[in-house]
Amino acid sequence: MNLSQVTVVEDDPGLRELLQEELESCGYQVNAFESAELALQHHIEDKPDLVISDIRLPGISGMQLLPKLKAWDPAPAVLLITAFASVNEAVSALKQGADDFITKPLDLEHLLLNVKRLLEHRALYLEVNQYRQQQQAQTYGLVGKSRSMRQLCHQIEHIAPADGGVLILGESGTGKELVAKAVHQASPRQDKPFLAINCAGIPAELMESEFFGHAAGAFTGARLARAGLLKEAQGGSLLLDEIGEMPVSLQAKLLRVLQEGTMRPVGSDKEEPVDVRILAATHQDLEQRVTDGAFRADLFYRLETFTIKVPPLRERGEDLELLAEHFLQQLRLSQPKQVRGIAPEALDCLYQYPFAGNVRELQNAIERAYTFCQDNYIGLADLPERIRQSAPAEPSVISESQRQSWPSLQHMQQQYVAQVLEHTGGNKQKAAQILGITRRTLYRWLEDDENGK
Repeated sequence: MNLSQVTVVEDDPGLRELLQEELESCGYQVNAFESAELALQHHIEDKPDLVISDIRLPGISGMQLLPKLKAWDPAPAVLLITAFASVNEAVSALKQGADDFITKPLDLEHLLLNVKRLLEHRALYLEVNQYRQQQQAQTYGLVGKSRSMRQLCHQIEHIAPADGGVLILGESGTGKELVAKAVHQASPRQDKPFLAINCAGIPAELMESEFFGHAAGAFTGARLARAGLLKEAQGGSLLLDEIGEMPVSLQAKLLRVLQEGTMRPVGSDKEEPVDVRILAATHQDLEQRVTDGAFRADLFYRLETFTIKVPPLRERGEDLELLAEHFLQQLRLSQPKQVRGIAPEALDCLYQYPFAGNVRELQNAIERAYTFCQDNYIGLADLPERIRQSAPAEPSVISESQRQSWPSLQHMQQQYVAQVLEHTGGNKQKAAQILGITRRTLYRWLEDDENGK
């Protein structure tokens, strides 16, 4: 499927119709106009990917149309048509921003090759430009430009230079580990190790040895001494993810590391100095766990001094599209495919979905869609079923009698077409332009009406 929009501006009716038919047969969506004024009026909202325009036009000429088109953001590619005798004028247009020109009489095969090349070049330009914007929207590896993300980055900039512990709060999938890495990268410890450990993934009986290390012979099987994660992160930062799962007995030893900068390995009778910044993350309510006796109040207050709250995806507005494109770019690098982006209807569906799993769920959805996509753009059918079915149905408050009195869509179309034809005095060409359809489509509609379809 080709989603490229092409506008043809040509005052010769025969040539205009020929160009429209040829381009539509190649799968392009085409609008054709007899003047630049009509084209500009129609495309105030709906801007095309490519404009094919004759240089010599009544009213606004192709040369005058060119700067107006190039002022759009993003600007369309522009292919000019000129008589052979006016090649010098076309060359001048190239210097003013036109992308290419072709001469009359037209070679349709050459024209279609040029159209394909210009659209591919524009798509590549937009992709590169989008990637640059994404890079600019990244701070410390965090993607986003929403107000909540700007506030988050502002917090990181202020907290990073300090050396105290940091408590990172947020729902599952919001990117708490990325925030921890950002704090480390923005700190004076950035050239030292950064280690991340999930407290929920270590058996309770092994946790103390994992963190604090052990002396040789400290327990059965401990033939050699082990430094432990705190020593491995010496001089750097250690992220304790899901710190709420750490046993209370170990929390006291961690508090000592924060307060005194010392630790005692399992089986040792000596305190050892340790220089490591503790970053703790959790999706749990630690205050409630303190109330329940599952978390030490003194450790909570020690960590709470520097608290960062990571916003959920639903509070990040325009970041969803940025994140989706960021994940697409990563997938293109690892699994090259001709997937240029996300179709508007699929993007709308993503915006409607609540994403309880936050950024991680969005990343998984984009990876799934990219894998199954067989087109240039990810469509609705490529998204996970739960996302496709997430759009809330509008509750019906219309009575049965009201529903029975509703006119059909075909009846409304017939009435509207009749009004437009009356307005144009029966001029089908102008009517088709107002309706935004081709004359062939208009003729087909009128034939269907006459046949009672």
